[in-house]
Amino acid sequence: MPIVTPAREVPLPRMGRWALDVAFVWKVVLTLGLVLLYYCFSIGITFYNKWLTKSFHFPIFMTMLHLAVIFLFSALSRALVQCSSHRARVVLSWTDYLSRVAPTALATALDVGLSNWSFLYITVSLYTMTKSSAVLFILIFSLIFKLEELRAALVLVVLLIAGGLFMFTYKSTQFNMEGFALVLGASFIGGIRWTLTQMLLQKAELGLQNPIDTMFHLQPLMFLGLFPLFAIFEGLHLSTSEKIFRFQDTGLLLRVLGTLFLGGILAFGLGFSEFLLVSRTSSLTLSIAGIFKEVCTLLLAAHLLGDQISLLNWLGFALCLSGISLHVALKALHSKGDGPKPLKELGSNPDLELLLRNSQPEEGDTEEEEYFLAQG
Repeated sequence: MPIVTPAREVPLPRMGRWALDVAFVWKVVLTLGLVLLYYCFSIGITFYNKWLTKSFHFPIFMTMLHLAVIFLFSALSRALVQCSSHRARVVLSWTDYLSRVAPTALATALDVGLSNWSFLYITVSLYTMTKSSAVLFILIFSLIFKLEELRAALVLVVLLIAGGLFMFTYKSTQFNMEGFALVLGASFIGGIRWTLTQMLLQKAELGLQNPIDTMFHLQPLMFLGLFPLFAIFEGLHLSTSEKIFRFQDTGLLLRVLGTLFLGGILAFGLGFSEFLLVSRTSSLTLSIAGIFKEVCTLLLAAHLLGDQISLLNWLGFALCLSGISLHVALKALHSKGDGPKPLKELGSNPDLELLLRNSQPEEGDTEEEEYFLAQG
């Protein structure tokens, strides 16, 4: 019987190792850069909304103008990608648009609108903590729609997040019931929103796996969904306000519109930076970065805005973050157990890869259908 000798490991040439080290360092630097870009837009728009609502008391009108700016930039992005790739972008029929996209758009509009509305009453720290409870409602609706299976670990996640939220708001010196109810309602609707969005993205025949296409289709219906709230609560006051329709100073009007337009750029930049981060890494990276972003937001709110956070509030926040971290870890284990998905299952190639990716696919490239769920 012939004796088989084990093959020797051939050491990589020094040049090859150097190239691998450079590639690894470049990937780490690129990931950190994308995380910082995401932090700038995400934290920036939170503080921007709080700052603006101190002097401009029309948050729904502000949100509607942001939606218009996002739609404009989404349309421009689609046009640029179509010109560079010479492939037509997806355009849904009216039947699919109204029956499948409308519920997601309405839930998204209410989530964003109520969130911005709450800044009239609550601090950035209370908003950040309460909004992080959206994971709780996402889990609940995922169980209702059978996107998740009931497990003991999920029950533990729900209990940790709910307990942390209670501890953070208990005897808070800057607690406001009206603002808390608004942002908690936004988190509840956010659970419906992200569940519907995940179901929408999983319908490969619609071809909305690219978030730019999804944003393009969602914004008009979101605008229309918020218009009744605007007409009821802000329409009369806005039409008689000197800052908008009864303006006396053209310079003041241009400054207000320019400030509102800046918020729309931040909102679009947030969605685009999230897509950049997911495309170059994975949805898991976005989820982990989101956890540290909440910590950074609270620290900045306490330092810059003077938000009062007691030891009990910090313990509640830590408890909530532990629940979110456990949820992220479970998602990571579940993704590994499922194995990599073929790229063809995504239904359509996101053409923004022309700006984002190398020629060879990476592990994170197969996770774009989880993009919107990761944002929650």
